[in-house]
Amino acid sequence: MPARHDIAAERELWDAYAESTKDKALEADPVFCWTQYAGHGPGPELLRAPATALEIGCGTGRALAFLQGQGVKVRGVDLSPVAVKHLTERWGATGAEFVCAEVLEHLASSTETYDAVYSIFGAVWFTDPVKLLPLIVERLNPGGTLVFSHPPAIPGAYGPQGMYKGGFAGRATFTYRYSYTPRKWSALLARSGFREVEARVLGAPEEGHIGTLIVRGVKR
Repeated sequence: MPARHDIAAERELWDAYAESTKDKALEADPVFCWTQYAGHGPGPELLRAPATALEIGCGTGRALAFLQGQGVKVRGVDLSPVAVKHLTERWGATGAEFVCAEVLEHLASSTETYDAVYSIFGAVWFTDPVKLLPLIVERLNPGGTLVFSHPPAIPGAYGPQGMYKGGFAGRATFTYRYSYTPRKWSALLARSGFREVEARVLGAPEEGHIGTLIVRGVKR
């Protein structure tokens, strides 16, 4: 059975998450890191010095604010109006722009194009790549770059993985994460119109800890 996304329910889930991390978002400083470990792994150089960039799934907005501070014209898209409110409050004065929208709808209806699209534990992890990747290609300028990161798939558990909100009691609010091997991600990007595809799992700074999947491709 295919994944059944309920956008209204997912928005409620991400609103709750944004509210629970409000203090962190409002106190955050600009920083750009692809991994879940501070100071570990590559930085924004993977984006190939873009003049414009779109972040899909904004989180705390720290990466987007960092790029804005480097002179990149940036825009962030997030499903949660609560998150967008907090991010605009924290980073709006920098010139960064935040849009509240479902990512597939936004990419399909927008006419803006970018030198880079990226996601750090964000929307690429939570959106069907068969639908998402072709839309990203359309929003990239010629030679534009897509880069995203999230935890690697648990061995043997591939494709959409259901995730309930909070614990396992109460009303059943859930979303999906999309987990694939580096080889599968490479094939998905190549099929969607990317070249120079690189997909790898970067090991954690401590042996035996969870690594980070980092995937990069350039529009053909």
